[in-house]
Amino acid sequence: MPVTSLKELAQHLDLTQEELSWKESPVSVPLRITDHYLSLIRKDDPSDPLRRQVVPTCRENTSLVSESEDPLHEVVHSHGSRIIHRYANRIAFLSTDICPMYCRHCFRRRFTGNMEGGATDAEILQCASYIKDHPEVREMLLTGGDPLTLSDSRLDYMVTAFRKANPRLIIRICTRYPVSEPSRIDENLISMFRRHDSAPFYLLTQFNHPREITPESIRAVSLFVDAGIPAMNQSVLLRGVNDDPDTLEELCNTLLFNRIKPYYLFQGDMVSGTSDFRVPLRRGLEIEKKLRRRLSGLAMPNYTADLPDGGGKVPLCGSYIIREADKEKGSWLFRTPEGGTREVQDPSV
Repeated sequence: MPVTSLKELAQHLDLTQEELSWKESPVSVPLRITDHYLSLIRKDDPSDPLRRQVVPTCRENTSLVSESEDPLHEVVHSHGSRIIHRYANRIAFLSTDICPMYCRHCFRRRFTGNMEGGATDAEILQCASYIKDHPEVREMLLTGGDPLTLSDSRLDYMVTAFRKANPRLIIRICTRYPVSEPSRIDENLISMFRRHDSAPFYLLTQFNHPREITPESIRAVSLFVDAGIPAMNQSVLLRGVNDDPDTLEELCNTLLFNRIKPYYLFQGDMVSGTSDFRVPLRRGLEIEKKLRRRLSGLAMPNYTADLPDGGGKVPLCGSYIIREADKEKGSWLFRTPEGGTREVQDPSV
């Protein structure tokens, strides 16, 4: 059974005063930690990077003026309570607000953990109608909360409705179950997705630290990949968790070895109660620069920020163009990842 209170958690961990002082509030998400994830935490280390992701502290109850409940302006781009249409060719569908485990850095805490549950039939059919009326929508993020908290039959109902509206709709399954409770993923779930073969599925995971990659999680992801569903990972750059090049290098190479493409490394969003997790941008850029020297193109994630006030996603990699060296010749001066320089000549025509 998952741990859902500080009292229960104190039976497993010696809680610090900052942890004991946490109170659930409008800017926090509930406390819920799965048995699987709890077993991975080093119980004698208060600064354990896995513990930090799931055990709340009183720092979470502090909200900065620069933070907000909805920095990505998802509400502004919502159509009904479950559909977010921020980018022209894709939508997000909030299938449920429930997660098997609540991450303390959660960016969608305005919605997640409110205990409203899964989308109703009416909300699912409304989304299907929206897809049919908007042929420019080519992709859907099936997200939440975590969609895999829903039953296989409920997921089947959703996918059937969405693919009936557009058989060519690409669906991203956004889930942290391979990290939090990999046993949820079994052959029955995979068989259900495989029946809907008119368009591809993609698995989007969130591994933030190498120790989260366990034999159980590898098995869970392999079921998707072996069924022809590619796996991609979206990490969050988190202070005290993975904000050093060595940890991220190991994470990305281990993911790639296990057929999971490192896709994004997100700068922390400006969400209320998460300032303790955000890494200064200057440090993030230094880490990105070092990773680019160490990792292959396959292993290198896109260091990206989702800008506040609904500004959208932008890459944060430093430019390697130093300047236009000679306008008449059409040459450009570049900096190499190792710190050298090279000149690139444009074609004359």
